[in-house]
Amino acid sequence: MSRRTRKPKGVQNSPLVEASIESLTLEGQGVARIEGKTVFIEGALPQEKVAFRYTSHKAKHDEGRVETVLEASPDRVEPKCKHFNQCGGCSWQHIALDAQIRYKQKILLDNLKHLGKVEPKTIFEPLTGEGWAYRRKARMGARWVRKKESALVGFREKTGGLLAEIERCEILHDSIGSKIMAFRALVAELECRETLPQIELAVGDNNQAALIFRHLETLSASDHAKILAFCQAHDFQMYLQAGGPDTVFRVWPEQAELYYAHPLFDTRIDFAPLDFFQVNQTLNRRMVQRALELLNPQAHETVLDLFCGLGNFTLPLARKAQQVIGVEGDFAMVERARAAATANAIHNTDYFACNLMGDKLAQEAWLKGRYDKILLDPPRAGAKEVIEQIGKVKAKRIVYVSCDPATLARDAGELVNTHAYKLVGAGVMDMFPHTSHVESIAVFER
Repeated sequence: MSRRTRKPKGVQNSPLVEASIESLTLEGQGVARIEGKTVFIEGALPQEKVAFRYTSHKAKHDEGRVETVLEASPDRVEPKCKHFNQCGGCSWQHIALDAQIRYKQKILLDNLKHLGKVEPKTIFEPLTGEGWAYRRKARMGARWVRKKESALVGFREKTGGLLAEIERCEILHDSIGSKIMAFRALVAELECRETLPQIELAVGDNNQAALIFRHLETLSASDHAKILAFCQAHDFQMYLQAGGPDTVFRVWPEQAELYYAHPLFDTRIDFAPLDFFQVNQTLNRRMVQRALELLNPQAHETVLDLFCGLGNFTLPLARKAQQVIGVEGDFAMVERARAAATANAIHNTDYFACNLMGDKLAQEAWLKGRYDKILLDPPRAGAKEVIEQIGKVKAKRIVYVSCDPATLARDAGELVNTHAYKLVGAGVMDMFPHTSHVESIAVFER
């Protein structure tokens, strides 16, 4: 039961309101009902009683922020990061790690049931990895604050569009997260500090970190030298970016490596700092292993790998199957996937460039082939268009790796209710601990 003594007229100096929290949103907000209206409350957990203040009022729901926890959930813990209440880089540090994955599993199953109208026969044990210092790819904002004569580097605040003032980051790979103050000091001493909006980072399996400094004006010789000295002192690969992605180039060192590997399958993939790759090394290795176990490719089978990227799944699959066909939307990415296969002495793969979200898929030559099994790893938008076509292929097994439970549920409903597949099993994988991001995997059979 929740109550409020009077209706707030605005968010400024709104009175404290007590609420009992019923559930959790995908974004990690507690859900309460007050006088028949839903309120999403930042910082609240199910089974809690809190005192909060309203932060916004909308037609169908209101929003608020916890001021005091009156009765705490057993899942509540003290956040490790002292900037947690301010920084928007993660939203679930106040939830115990084992509870986070439990909530994510429930979110997945609720989406499958209510959106897709399907339920898995088996619920897989969640895949988990390191809880801290796991993130190997990110884009950090940079800003010079004139009034404070200080530079900020990091992520945006939870509310508003400003950068949070942080000293370190607990979820970034330690080679970066432990050096936030050094980044701030570097930006502060640059002549271009007001026209250097971001620093993008990527860390390979060799723990080499590449930094891309985005600059809106031509760097002076002095600034160029300072950034180079900083990168050399910290053993960071230095890249500059004056415009779009095609303007990125490496400054130092002359020869550099960035790669990730799957030792279990004896594969290694070289990548560039702007390439997409899974940010969590341990979880990615476990995810690929689980995907292959579920797909169970045999030496006489042909496998179709859709949204294949550089070959994260393709190359391990090729170690097991007779042939693997990879399909990706970007032609340059397809060429690099081919090069990765060659570099790994893998010769039973072929690749096609195709817009897998287009409306002319039925005309694609690769879709006319016969496939025993299919692997899908689409972006957040899911695989709606391609599902309509691969349902006609009638592969006996499909493994779907998803980064959005809602679109997975939609596509699962299509596979089950339209194309006669059964949802054999599904479960979550904690690719992004301490955030609301839900990575999951599902397997379908005809």
